[in-house]
Amino acid sequence: MIDQVIEQIQSQAGNVAPLGAKFKFVLDDNIIFIDGTGDTNVVTTDDQEADCTMTSTVEVLQQLKAGDLNPMMAVMSGKIKIKGDMGLAMKLQGLLG
Repeated sequence: MIDQVIEQIQSQAGNVAPLGAKFKFVLDDNIIFIDGTGDTNVVTTDDQEADCTMTSTVEVLQQLKAGDLNPMMAVMSGKIKIKGDMGLAMKLQGLLG
């Protein structure tokens, strides 16, 4: 399941402008790291320092992608925890679409 999520994010990351920062998803016990500081967004499974970290589950991420869960409600209800730059978290909607 996580491999499918990583593939989807890698595919989307290539289609959007570089984020201009480093972002980390922690989904269950898996890391998805996006380095958007270069000419392209580079997606890896490295556990590195990030400007913004979002912690959740694969299930919640799938609900967000499907449109079954409102991102703001997910944060307010504690299904998603965001640490760091909240503005950067907002930019990620392009990667989840």
